[in-house]
Amino acid sequence: MTSAIDPCSFSSFSSCVTKHLNLTFHVDFDSHVLKAKVALTVEVLVDHFTSLTLDTKDLKVSKVTANGQAAKFTLGPKHSFMGTPLEITLPFDLSRGQHVIVEVTYETAPNASALQWLTPEQTAGKKHPYLFSQCQATHCRSMVPCQDTPAMKHTYYAQVSVPKELVAVMSAVRDGEEPDPQDSSRAIYRFRQPVPMPSYLIAIVVGALESREIGPRSRVWSEKEFVDKAAYEFSETETMLKTAEGLAGPYVWGQYDILVLPPSFPYGGMENPCLTYATPTLLAGDRSLSNVIAHEISHSWTGNLVTNKTWEHFWLNEGHTVYLERMIGRSMESEQFRQFKAMGGWKELQESVNTFGANNPLTNLVPNLNEVDLDEAFSSVPYEKGFALLYHLEELMGGPEVFMGFVKSYIQLFSYSSITTEEWKHYLFTYFKNKVDILNKVDWNAWMHTPGMPPVKPQYDSTMADACIALCKRWVKTKEGDLGNFSEWDVKTLSTHQLIEFLSLLLQQEPLPLSHVKRMQEVYQLNSFNNAEIRFRWLRLCVKSKWEDAVPMALKMATEQGRMKFTRPLFKEVYNFDKYHEEAVRVFVAHRAAMHPVTANLVAKDLKVDNDKST
Repeated sequence: MTSAIDPCSFSSFSSCVTKHLNLTFHVDFDSHVLKAKVALTVEVLVDHFTSLTLDTKDLKVSKVTANGQAAKFTLGPKHSFMGTPLEITLPFDLSRGQHVIVEVTYETAPNASALQWLTPEQTAGKKHPYLFSQCQATHCRSMVPCQDTPAMKHTYYAQVSVPKELVAVMSAVRDGEEPDPQDSSRAIYRFRQPVPMPSYLIAIVVGALESREIGPRSRVWSEKEFVDKAAYEFSETETMLKTAEGLAGPYVWGQYDILVLPPSFPYGGMENPCLTYATPTLLAGDRSLSNVIAHEISHSWTGNLVTNKTWEHFWLNEGHTVYLERMIGRSMESEQFRQFKAMGGWKELQESVNTFGANNPLTNLVPNLNEVDLDEAFSSVPYEKGFALLYHLEELMGGPEVFMGFVKSYIQLFSYSSITTEEWKHYLFTYFKNKVDILNKVDWNAWMHTPGMPPVKPQYDSTMADACIALCKRWVKTKEGDLGNFSEWDVKTLSTHQLIEFLSLLLQQEPLPLSHVKRMQEVYQLNSFNNAEIRFRWLRLCVKSKWEDAVPMALKMATEQGRMKFTRPLFKEVYNFDKYHEEAVRVFVAHRAAMHPVTANLVAKDLKVDNDKST
């Protein structure tokens, strides 16, 4: 075993491990807090064990017991982003192999970084408040005192008291509901998660939710305004699950539900077991964005079942998940489609490297995260640099079928555990023991520990990309007098994926002259597209070219939804348009209170707005 050190956690996990959490939440919408209790079943790993440390962040702890006896506790100094260690002294000492139940009674803070409380006005229905959590990477500690490290996996049971007109769901199997015996205006929902999982996958959502069945083991949840549209969008879920099982082995989590969140959710999706979160920006009406769901489904194996031991090894979660997601695309579409998506991913990687800077150590596949705020380190590097490495190895080892054999075997071997890059690499060399001479020629140091782009650029099949590349070149090279040569037929045969790729290619070029983007709108009518991926790229392109009409549309998109992938670049693009620098700041400040705390914090940094004001 590798040494148990996680630079992102205070918890003492070399001396004890959490096996189970029993959670009791009382959701208080008036004060925006969870009044809570957690009982941690802890297994002791050393003799003469008398104290343990848990991660917390902005929690108000009122009482701690150990096996029912009062235990002394102190909260250590507060760290700027890691929170506060909760030091617990047991009233007895324990030996290796023994268990203790540590119960903490506490309350979350109204500004807990894991929780977003929405007013009725911020929901689709406008009648009821709404709560959702987002614990990845290190925010669970603001909701539950725990060993908040992916090295630790545990089962959990929860009971949640909510106003009876609302519904609670969690990243677990539903285990019934009943009136709250203490308060007739409330109901209690129960949940159980029998598969051990890390703390960052604990999730809770409370709102005026409805659900529709979309498959034998799947429902879609959302406010009633979106639920039928969501059921239509995600109707291919069971096909994807079956395809993934064919590639990676049995799905062990029982239920696979999808929850469409309100627009302020900061990510495209989140792979909470039994309850994948999805952004409403996916409800574009053309089913082109199912790769987000393919990605979250893939996490059921890579990430949730086999987990990175610490966040430095995040690429193990994300690189393998992108690889599996594209293998699902290959099975459901074609190998050319997989190659096309891989080319797009390489461009996203290039953009992340450009944003961070080619010498920034955060562009290492395995970065050093000492004193690094993980929210600021988040990028496509672990996803796309990780995928590029796996694809490179696939080519060296004998193609997709051969390499997928390794991935499936790796998942089987390391299921239910958390591992490091070294353990992954050791197994790679063991599995391909007849090809060790080829593996030894890989420049592992350049791939893993060197910033910037990978040492090898894979040669992807460009069949599906060629039309996008050709159209991009035409626009870049055409003089103003020849703009009449473009017509709506240029894009009629392009798929949604290809149109996204065409706009992505243009974004990598110098800004187009204003006359060109105006002509593009005339012939392609891009303003009328509702697909969020197309709209996002198109509006960035317009603002880059200093088209003033696009500025209000860009700011509208940046504030109507809160997906960071869209919101941050749109704000930055307007901010960089000198004439609208102050307008970007003004709109951000006006909308800041409605944003997710992580998004608000990062946009404030992007726009150099004072971050001390509360979000």
